[in-house]
Amino acid sequence: MKKQDTLSPYIHFDRKDWAELRSSTPLTIDEDDIKELKGLNDELNIEEIVDIYLPISRLLHLHASATRELYESRNVFLQTNVKKVPYIIGIAGSVAVGKSTMARVLKALISKWPNHPKVDLLTTDGFLYPNEVLKERGLMEKKGFPESYDIAELLHILSDLKSGKGRVEAPVYSHITYNIVPSRTQVINRPDILIVEGINVLQPPKNGGGKEIDQISVSDFFDFSIYVDADEKTIFQWYIERFKLLRGTAFRNPQSYFKKYAHISDEEAFQVAESIWNRINKVNLRENILPTRHRADLILRKGEHHFVESIKMRKI
Repeated sequence: MKKQDTLSPYIHFDRKDWAELRSSTPLTIDEDDIKELKGLNDELNIEEIVDIYLPISRLLHLHASATRELYESRNVFLQTNVKKVPYIIGIAGSVAVGKSTMARVLKALISKWPNHPKVDLLTTDGFLYPNEVLKERGLMEKKGFPESYDIAELLHILSDLKSGKGRVEAPVYSHITYNIVPSRTQVINRPDILIVEGINVLQPPKNGGGKEIDQISVSDFFDFSIYVDADEKTIFQWYIERFKLLRGTAFRNPQSYFKKYAHISDEEAFQVAESIWNRINKVNLRENILPTRHRADLILRKGEHHFVESIKMRKI
């Protein structure tokens, strides 16, 4: 049921009420698409698309259209002709919570809006410092923490895009080698919609920084932001399940950073994954990621079966 709490900046929806907001938004993907879109240990079906993602798609379409009208009105006011700039959507949340699946689904749905916008997806993994730099700075055990990212580079790229620059290049990350791919870039060239996905994209600006760039956050460039949420114990279980599945897939690649874990037992895999979670991911979630949850425009709360159970939408 939709709830209006006067002390909360959010409107609360249960799954049933949220699903009704789909209205006449058409279903434009099928079961074959779903197989391509879902993550390794994520769950996704047509019901989730219809009940959760189609209302989100409709909401984003309304917001993007209104923002375009605002840009045009500002051009009239300033007597300028600013070039097209992308509508930027940020997606945040813990490791293993399903952000990547959500980003891919939204990209697929948005690209099939009536005006067929050009949609690009940018993940912040590409802005992690190379392992050589992280080792030099003693940050390998804090990979994924805010300080492990080249935030200045990400801010420059987003600033260029929002300033109307036509073509930018972003670094690329490999989950096989667990490192930045040398001499390889992702080209982003005038998208209508840009989805930026990453665990820490809703981080506030640095505290006490004297430089102008220290007063700017990545989310300052977002037009809309989404936080994918779940209970910590549930996310931990998903992380363990994914780690075990990776032993028979990515870890078997000879180039894999984690190839030494490819043939360990289930018990050993649990112990390794639990150690990594407790040392790194749990700490990062509690100290950096979770505190940014209420900076989002939309919070999607997942249950233990990976499906969204409730939604919070920021009031206007």
